[in-house]
Amino acid sequence: MDSLLKFPIMENLKEEPFLMAIMFIVPLMILLGLVSRILKRPRYPPGPRGLPIIGNMLMMDQLTHRGLANLAKKYGGIFHLRMGFLHMVAISNADAARQVLQVQDNIFSNRPATVAIKYLTYDRADMAFAHYGPFWRQMRKLCVMKLFSRKHAESWQSVRDEVDHAVRTVSDNIGNPVNIGELVFNLTKNIIYRAAFGSSSREGQDEFIGILQEFSKLFGAFNISDFVPCFGAIDPQGLNARLVKARKDLDSFIDKIIDEHVDKKKKSVVDEETDMVDELLAFYSEEAKLNNESDDLNNSIKLTKDNIKAIIMVCVHFQ
Repeated sequence: MDSLLKFPIMENLKEEPFLMAIMFIVPLMILLGLVSRILKRPRYPPGPRGLPIIGNMLMMDQLTHRGLANLAKKYGGIFHLRMGFLHMVAISNADAARQVLQVQDNIFSNRPATVAIKYLTYDRADMAFAHYGPFWRQMRKLCVMKLFSRKHAESWQSVRDEVDHAVRTVSDNIGNPVNIGELVFNLTKNIIYRAAFGSSSREGQDEFIGILQEFSKLFGAFNISDFVPCFGAIDPQGLNARLVKARKDLDSFIDKIIDEHVDKKKKSVVDEETDMVDELLAFYSEEAKLNNESDDLNNSIKLTKDNIKAIIMVCVHFQ
C-alpha cells in the first residue's frame, strides 16, 4: 500500500520540476538564514550564562556594587550580562572606565530610559534624559544661565520667607518637642513649590506632592516590558494604566498653572520675583526650534508645553 501511495507523488514531482525545486530550495534558504544570523551575532565579553528569553534576570538581586565586584573577579574587568532582550556590559577595569568616561564619553553619554521615563518625560523632552546633542547643550545652557543661576537663586524671596517661617515655628515651641524631619520636609516642599510655581498659597501642594510621589514610584518600578518588550502590550503588572493616569494628572495640574501665568503676562501683571514657569515661558513656542548659530539664548531655543512640563517635573522631582 505504501509503495502505491508514494509512487504517484514521485511521479508528480518528476513531472513538475518547479515544485521539486521549491521543496529543496526553501528549507535550504531557511537553514542558510539561520547560519548567517548566528555568524553575524556580535561577540560579547565573557559573562555568566543566561537562561532562554530572561537571560540573567534571576541575578538582578546580586547586581549591587559588591555583587558586580565578585562577578568581575570571576569574569574579568569587562563582562557581559543579558537582561531579557537587553545586553549590558559592566566595566570594573580602570583603563576601560577611562575610555568610557573620558576618551569616548560622547558615545556613552546618553542615559538609558525605561518605558516609564520615556512616557513621563514626554519622550525625553526634558534635559536629564535628553540624548546628548545640540538640544541637550542648549537646555543645559538655559538651566545654568536662567533657571538655576546663582544670581537668580539669591533673589528668591521665597527662600527667606520659608526659612523665617521655619525658625519662628521652632522658637514658638521652645520647651516642646519638635519633629525636625517633618519641619525640614515641609520647608523644602514649600521652597520648591514657590520657586517652581510662584505661589505662597498651600492650595494645590498636596495634589502636586501626590503626583510627585506617583512619579517616583513609577520611575523606580520594575517593569518586565523594559527587558522583554513583547510584554508591553499585555502589561501583566498593570503599569500602563498608572502611567497614563500619572501623566494626565500632571497635564491637568501644570496646564492650569501655565495658563494662569500666560493670563498674568497678557494683563501686564509683573511680579518682582519670577518663578520657574515664568523663566521657561520666555522660550515658549507652539513648535520646538533650535538655532545653534545664534548666541542669544532666547533666539537659539524654543520650547513646547511638553518641554516645559517635562523640565519642571524632572527638576522638581530630583531636587
